Amino acid sequence: MLRFDEHPSPTLRCAGDEDRTTQSRRRRALSRALKARGDIVVDLRELGFADPSLMLDLAMLARRKRLRGRCMHLHSPQPQILTLIELVGLDRLAGVTVQRPAVA
Repeated sequence: MLRFDEHPSPTLRCAGDEDRTTQSRRRRALSRALKARGDIVVDLRELGFADPSLMLDLAMLARRKRLRGRCMHLHSPQPQILTLIELVGLDRLAGVTVQRPAVA
């Protein structure tokens, strides 16, 4: 499930499982995130599973934000999500930063 919150700062929250079957349900949150002023934080702490379709949607969001002079910050992905981010190269896109979870 994706949910966009404008306040206190523009944050796209990703939770549960995301794949092609949930892609249509993401559109509203992604559209709201695109319209938001400022950089976007993508909170990945509660995302347990994702396939490349989510990474592609996030890449498109990052590209469009970058064209507007903004950045996208990926926060606290689970290890399996971080692996997917790195495999598809989302972490190498201009304007994208990854804050890895703290190691205990």
